[in-house]
Amino acid sequence: MSAAVVLDGAAVEAAVSPERAVEAVREAFVAHAHGEWTMPPKVYVTNYPAGDFRAMPALGGGHALLKWITSFPGNPVRGLPTVTGVVLVSDALTGELRAVLDAASVTALRTGAAAVLAAEVLGRADARTAAVVGAGVNGRAAARTFLARGRSVVLWDVDRGRAEQAAAKLGCDVAESLERALAADLLVTVTPGHEVLLHEGAARPGQHVSLMGADGPGKAEVSGPELARAHLFCDDWKQASHGGELAHAADAGIVTQDDVTAIGDVLAGTARGRENEQEITMFDSTGLAIQDLAIALAALESADLDALPRLVL
Repeated sequence: MSAAVVLDGAAVEAAVSPERAVEAVREAFVAHAHGEWTMPPKVYVTNYPAGDFRAMPALGGGHALLKWITSFPGNPVRGLPTVTGVVLVSDALTGELRAVLDAASVTALRTGAAAVLAAEVLGRADARTAAVVGAGVNGRAAARTFLARGRSVVLWDVDRGRAEQAAAKLGCDVAESLERALAADLLVTVTPGHEVLLHEGAARPGQHVSLMGADGPGKAEVSGPELARAHLFCDDWKQASHGGELAHAADAGIVTQDDVTAIGDVLAGTARGRENEQEITMFDSTGLAIQDLAIALAALESADLDALPRLVL
């Protein structure tokens, strides 16, 4: 019999600070770019319009991971979270299950980290303003990460009450309008992706946008022509071109793989990031299992494992 430690959402958040999450995600991107950490593309099991299930495996750091996570946008009206699931971490040498973690907290930490890391790496050096559009769990995580990195940020949400409540808890401001939020030097969009936020000509010269919301077929936060105006980056081309922000533009032939740079290659020093202060940079994040693995391992490194409950198998 073997026993796996169990980390609920509170335990994950207590073990991994936003600052540590940024560094963990950075390390994972570089390891993946070097071929040291591997993963196949995520698998979707869809039940639209209700929602979908996603299976995400990864291997690295002496461990294997499987994240089984859901996205059901209609859940909040039922009093249920949009995102639920579990992260399973196993020993890569023996196959023994080592840990079970709450998937929503792991996802929020790595989503916030990836959004802000991309903004720091691809944004202008003199960027002054930052905004997050979408005040759900992952939007709040992005805002919290900006604040933890010492940068002021404003929130905007279609539900102003939700934005105000989140801003009060985080200690930041609510944007006066969507237009003001969309004009920030560093913009993070974390919406359901059902409506385009940035139409052709909307992005400003020198702006950076981290696109975190369109993570499934048929979703988009930016129009195809607007994507074509930008210097494009993504976390993984296979995922982004099939189920991410870039998918609709790739299907239309507006964007090809040659037009998009993997952010891991930029972080590893094998590809160029922003080339001048006037270009628009956009990062399409579909969420990678290697990021989840990085957060899970960071949590296991920092948590008091002896104080955690165990699942005996």
